[in-house]
Amino acid sequence: MMEYENAIEIRDLTVKYDGFTLDKVSFDVAKGSIMGFIGQNGAGKTTTIKALLNIIKRDSGSIKMFGLDNIKDELEIKEQISAVFDAIPFQEQLTAGNLDRILRDVYKEWSSDTFKAYLDRLALPSRKKISTFSKGMKMKLQIAVALSHNAKLLIMDEATTGLDPVVRNECLDMFLEYLQDENHSILMSSHITTDLEKVADSVTFINKGKLLLTGYKDDILEKHGVIKCKKSDYKEISPEDIISARINDFGAEVMVSDKAMCKKKYSGLTLDNTTLEEIMLYYVNADKKEWC
Repeated sequence: MMEYENAIEIRDLTVKYDGFTLDKVSFDVAKGSIMGFIGQNGAGKTTTIKALLNIIKRDSGSIKMFGLDNIKDELEIKEQISAVFDAIPFQEQLTAGNLDRILRDVYKEWSSDTFKAYLDRLALPSRKKISTFSKGMKMKLQIAVALSHNAKLLIMDEATTGLDPVVRNECLDMFLEYLQDENHSILMSSHITTDLEKVADSVTFINKGKLLLTGYKDDILEKHGVIKCKKSDYKEISPEDIISARINDFGAEVMVSDKAMCKKKYSGLTLDNTTLEEIMLYYVNADKKEWC
């Protein structure tokens, strides 16, 4: 197989629905990394993932995975990826043992030994019907399946949403273990930005079908900051420095995208570090500029 630097390369991806357009979205997922994929419900995350998996047809743009075209080389690519969704895709009258026997014939590199080891580690029964599993158990089963056929890329669409913190942490630990192999990569869509702050190397943020930010997570967090000030001081901040501002009776909280410059320019004001959740919130409200 040809050598490649990026597990995923998306260029100008456009998908048009009635009332929604995914509009020329471009980003890369570097080999050996975790990309956090964030945005509100309806932002276009699932549409992007479905286009990646060739479940829906794109109107224009290109998608490469492992340097291969995701349509022309679809079968070769799908041998090497695993997709995990928030709803379990397996027939719930089956057992984990049934799945093992079925998936041996589906994946060329399926490992029953690996799968059984994950079942033991995750305390998942092999003989009980999946319908008896809790939501957390069903998610752990999906992840066990995903990690048992030597996939080079995991694609997760809100896979950890709705899980309790203990199960989520267990899943995050497994993803980090999976990344110990530098040929492995993860694209992880999630509403839980604190999880992505723990594990993601880079972040892509889309809103209303448009790309807002993509880059290394630490760089994005380092560049952005929140100025907390009185309303009178807020009026002195140049509009071009502001992404958006939360205004309340007590003053203003202002998101800026060049923290280093603003520290010098507004040295008398308090400038705090920020989080992915705050960045998402302020960018979503950027059209309004001021909100409360």
